[in-house]
Amino acid sequence: MREIGRDDLPGELSVFPLPGAMLLPGGHLPLNVFEPRYVALVEDALVGTRLFGMIQPHEHEPSPEKAEAARASSLVPPPLYRVGCAGRLSSFTERQDGTFSIVLTGICRFRLHHELEQRHGYRRLAVDYAPFLSDLSPQPPSFDRDALLDALRRYFQTRGFEARWDAVEQMDDETLITTLSMICPLPPAEKQALLEAPTPADRAGILRALLEMAGHEPEADGPVHLA
Repeated sequence: MREIGRDDLPGELSVFPLPGAMLLPGGHLPLNVFEPRYVALVEDALVGTRLFGMIQPHEHEPSPEKAEAARASSLVPPPLYRVGCAGRLSSFTERQDGTFSIVLTGICRFRLHHELEQRHGYRRLAVDYAPFLSDLSPQPPSFDRDALLDALRRYFQTRGFEARWDAVEQMDDETLITTLSMICPLPPAEKQALLEAPTPADRAGILRALLEMAGHEPEADGPVHLA
């Protein structure tokens, strides 16, 4: 995949809003695309720049007026968080039924400026990358790796998750932070906090704190396999 620079980032970005699915710069997000509007998004990306964005719908309860409007019309889209991440469609498989299995590779975060008219049923945003241009030239993060891994082990043990620890320990620092932030099944608001962390080192600190808190409260999450 060729390197993408600032001038390659589109000011108007098609987006795939999906709660709990977070893309980070340098991360690889597999997606199963079957809904017609997002099949159209992938098809449009393949004949264009191959770039589109991931962003989470906002989980806050709407006002009574907005809730009533949403009940009255299924066309009212949910509000979005203000920060998402643009990615490049780095691999894809098209199935016989026209659906896709894809991998989106994170490039740079963006801030939502305003929403544009939909295209083929999917949402489009005017976005600003300026606050996050450091994503294009990341620096090695400085953080307490041993403390993060200790928190991860306790979290996985408490939740009954499985991991190939030899593979985890072989990850470089940036890959470790990015992979853990994307794969750990944290609530959407906590995922958003990780996404909006100013630097990978800040993200590592937030992730460690979240894992330490979550590791004290077992939940019946589905199985998670790391590495």
